[in-house]
Amino acid sequence: MADLDFASPSSNSSIHPLRNGSGPWQLHWPQKMPLLRVSGTVSCDVVVVGAGITGAMTAEILTRAGHSVIVVDRAFPGRGSTAASTAMLLWEIDTPLVELADLYGFEKASAVYQRSLLAVSGIADMVEQLALPCQFALRPSLYLAPAGEGAGDLAQEHAARARAGLPGALLSREELIGAFGFDRPAALISPGSAEADPVLLSHGLLQTAFRGGARLVADEAVRYDWDDDAAYVALASGASLHAKKIVLATGYDMPDFVRSDLHSIVSTWCVSTGPVPRNAIWNDRALLWEADDPYLYARLTQTDEIVVGGEDEVIEDADERDKKMAEKSATLARRMRALWPDRDYTFTSSWTAAFGQTEDGLPLIGPVPGARNILAAYGYGGNGITFSFMASRIIAELVAGAPRPWFDDFALDRGQPST
Repeated sequence: MADLDFASPSSNSSIHPLRNGSGPWQLHWPQKMPLLRVSGTVSCDVVVVGAGITGAMTAEILTRAGHSVIVVDRAFPGRGSTAASTAMLLWEIDTPLVELADLYGFEKASAVYQRSLLAVSGIADMVEQLALPCQFALRPSLYLAPAGEGAGDLAQEHAARARAGLPGALLSREELIGAFGFDRPAALISPGSAEADPVLLSHGLLQTAFRGGARLVADEAVRYDWDDDAAYVALASGASLHAKKIVLATGYDMPDFVRSDLHSIVSTWCVSTGPVPRNAIWNDRALLWEADDPYLYARLTQTDEIVVGGEDEVIEDADERDKKMAEKSATLARRMRALWPDRDYTFTSSWTAAFGQTEDGLPLIGPVPGARNILAAYGYGGNGITFSFMASRIIAELVAGAPRPWFDDFALDRGQPST
């Protein structure tokens, strides 16, 4: 049995301890979303567990393909890791192409990079086609060499990218200072990345899916089962959902039966300013990130706030992560001012969040080993929304029964990379 109702943020506003603090996206909650109240057993083609950006993209494309879709989330959509995202839609992967080629060979590594580049252009096409008001804009990325180091590593990376047919140019220190004002030994400038408001993007996709017939269930998935023909999820309310496929889009917070030796949980910290004056806006509004460990990343919002993140650490405990908020925020502010000094800006807000990463920098997408008819997508590292899009398209093909050989590059059981 199922009845349609409407939910507002206040009616189900729990926030998972995967994040704390507030970023620039918090003012964009929609007033209401269609809520399906279920009891007993309800059947559909696909259940998507998780209503963040991956769940939203997946629900939209599956609904568009004609599947009946139920989205399940224990909190109001977008209040988890989506709200903590800095929404830098980079096609460049955390693992440099040179290193990825050492792990998997140049052909496979370059193909992965090409697919990541295509994913960002695919997001652009999707936003335009669906007319999503999410402050989307294409931006160049500026990959900066660490202070005090030479240009050798970036020169090698540039040569590998050129060999792979990827766009970009290597800037010397003098060229970088002249074009952008950043004093670093070198940088790679590359077109084809983008930015967005992640909460608006997520909610726009969900609303599109709802108009196509998808429904939202505000409940917690507490138990899963499967057989040769279907998969099943029991909800905390006592209801259950039966589907041909279940898609787990719950970020790092996966059920116990979803495991990968490649995966680990990492914490990151972010700070942002209020709107800044023109002298604090760098050329081309490029997305900034460093070839450093821990690395720094930064962008401008369309309302001229500077958003800075980084200082990542392998920390799973939310309390331990939150205790470092003041220290990490101060470090991020100091590092950004060292990169971009003598400008009029002040950081006014901060937040922290957990996310999943993998040893090779590639996401985990596809069937869950040992769990028939259950698919999962997680482990995105610093490429959250880019890999979310890729995951939604892979999952749509798998639901349609049309797997492709290259999907194995992201398989949950792909094993440890060779070194």
